[in-house]
Amino acid sequence: MPSCFSTLPVEFIYRILDNLDEFTILYSTRNVCARLNSITDTYHRYQTLEYLKLRDNNISEQGAKYLADALASNTTLTTLILFDNELGDKGAQHIANALAINRTLMTLSLKRNHIEPEGVQYVANALSRNTALIRLALSANNIGNDGAQHLANALANNTTLTKLIMVQNGIGNQGVQYIANSLKNNTVTHDSVTLTKLNLVNNQITHLGARYLSDALSCSKALTKLHLNHNNIGAEGAKHIANALINNTTLIKLDLSHNGIRSDGAQSIANALTSNRVLTVLNLSCNDIRAEGARHLADALIRNTTLTTLELSRNDIGLRGVQNLADALIHNTVKLISSRLIHQITDFLSRHLPC
Repeated sequence: MPSCFSTLPVEFIYRILDNLDEFTILYSTRNVCARLNSITDTYHRYQTLEYLKLRDNNISEQGAKYLADALASNTTLTTLILFDNELGDKGAQHIANALAINRTLMTLSLKRNHIEPEGVQYVANALSRNTALIRLALSANNIGNDGAQHLANALANNTTLTKLIMVQNGIGNQGVQYIANSLKNNTVTHDSVTLTKLNLVNNQITHLGARYLSDALSCSKALTKLHLNHNNIGAEGAKHIANALINNTTLIKLDLSHNGIRSDGAQSIANALTSNRVLTVLNLSCNDIRAEGARHLADALIRNTTLTTLELSRNDIGLRGVQNLADALIHNTVKLISSRLIHQITDFLSRHLPC
């Protein structure tokens, strides 16, 4: 033990800690010696630290180890944001080791940290034992299909994680199949909660991956939000998703923007909306659905009584599409959140409805 810490009065060390930021307290003062640990444990700012954001701090493997050592014994931190650092697989391993022990951290972001399948496997193994983490963000790494498989295996045992974000990770249809298979057994019970929000934006998912997800949605009793935007499911993939929507009773938000579903895909979704009674938010922006797709959706809106938000930006629906949607809105309270489309419909209604 450094002699200074064995002799300095506690109050004096408190004053030193008063001049350090939360990052330094958690990152640099832990495990210097047993006495400093015990003093830090009683320091009021350490006892109340719940949120720590360390974005873009060049934290690498060694820094991750320091943080992991602190997390292993910390009982106050609930949110740790580490995106835009340099953890790599070894750094992810250190954080995972802490996750296996920590019982208070609920939100962890490891976005853009050069983590590959090996690093994700460490995190997945920890998730199989962790009983506290609720939200996990792994976006903009390179976990691929193998990493998706590791996470899917963890989801089979984890009973607390509700939100998983895997944006831009090179996940293809095979990886989606692993995730979808884990979702089939997903349910909410009185003593456990499983995945309810899944974000797979900007991966490599085609109509085949959409079919796997459709099969899962037909069985899942837990998933409430699904983000598939910026993939390439096309009209065929939209048809698969639509088939699941007909009988699904839990999904309330679905984002299929930027997927090239065109008017045929919009028709499939519209057909599902006539019988679906739970979906409230639907985003079909940037899908080239045109006037024909807008007509199908307008017909569905006349009968659908639950959808409240429909986003159709940048779909080239034209005046005819606007007219069809405007006619449907006379009978429906859906809110169209594209400002340009709102203006077009409002203008149309003002000119064609009686005063």
